[in-house]
Amino acid sequence: MVAQVRLLFALALLTCMGARAAPLSAEAELGKALFFDSSLSASGRLACASCHDPQNAYGPPRGAGPVMLGGAHLDQMGLRAVPSLRYLDNRPRFSRHQYATSSDDAEDIGPGGGFMWDGRADSLEAQALLPLLDPREMANHDVHALAARLRSAREAPRMRALFGAAALRHDAYAATLAGRALARFELEDPSFHPFDSRYDAYLRGTETLSAQELHGLQLFVAPAKGNCAECHPASSGPGGRPPQFTDHRFAALGVPRNPQLAANRDASFHDLGLCGPLRSDLVKVSAEYCGLFKTPSLRNAGRRAQFFHNGRFSTLEEVVRFYVQRDLEPRHWYAHSAERVQRYDDLPSLYRVNVDRYDPPFDQHPGQTPVLSESEIRDLVAFLYTLDDRS
Repeated sequence: MVAQVRLLFALALLTCMGARAAPLSAEAELGKALFFDSSLSASGRLACASCHDPQNAYGPPRGAGPVMLGGAHLDQMGLRAVPSLRYLDNRPRFSRHQYATSSDDAEDIGPGGGFMWDGRADSLEAQALLPLLDPREMANHDVHALAARLRSAREAPRMRALFGAAALRHDAYAATLAGRALARFELEDPSFHPFDSRYDAYLRGTETLSAQELHGLQLFVAPAKGNCAECHPASSGPGGRPPQFTDHRFAALGVPRNPQLAANRDASFHDLGLCGPLRSDLVKVSAEYCGLFKTPSLRNAGRRAQFFHNGRFSTLEEVVRFYVQRDLEPRHWYAHSAERVQRYDDLPSLYRVNVDRYDPPFDQHPGQTPVLSESEIRDLVAFLYTLDDRS
């Protein structure tokens, strides 16, 4: 069975690589130029590539801190950690209801899909425009301000040549074209989906993993141990498509509040993910969405310096240990007094009921033995590093 999975994976990857070997289209080349153009920001110093570093798997550059600084003067701290732009193809549109088929029944497993931590963008085109218009990022006040910068940008002649003389005449249309070009760059350029990690080579049968890494893989998929594959599937998809290590769903994990974030200096502020503050359409739909964030891909997790939506942790070891010990030793993770621990302290008390306390390893209680020992945590983390691309 393993051999069949590896063969399907290899054939799918070869087909994929062959399709991407061609030169970039003119639209993708335009998107590439826009991606590196800092003149499109209000500060004149922030490009898409500033936060999505090509040298770091299109994630935040090393040393950036839990979130990036942006705004007109590069003095505004963002609300959330910058995600990687790799492996965003084949992402489903956002839906409040995803269904898992089990035998003859289809179970509603809740919201999933979309782009950004809160799924508020339904396409790469829409996702590409959000940072350009965010006051904490590239800080264009609106599409009119963005269009004015596009008309002055060095890419303006290329946009007119590619899309016609009217390309930059209407502001909303100009912004749409810029988003479209950025999306084509992300879809066509092989550097956004290289699939060249050691785990990919292992699935192709061209490399082996160490005993420690293989044990880590076993812990990763074992339901009674790490149970990581429940949300981060490690097996190949349809037709041998390489695993993306995310189920594209949303979850509330009770991540501790990060005191380093400027917004958190206000004790009344809470980032509620699907319920805002950056998304507003679900706030009054159901309280069960509040505190839920997108499950990220674990590809290139070892190249990150900050983890979770609020950048609370800085090492993979911390992340895995938090999963294992969250409810066994809550005093270690959350704000507390001598009498009381404030569990899930980054959520208002009303929404703490949404935190996952039922799926392993979140189903444990004080006094129980951790599902992973310290040596097992090290083995699991060793496996996670095999998911890092070499390019």
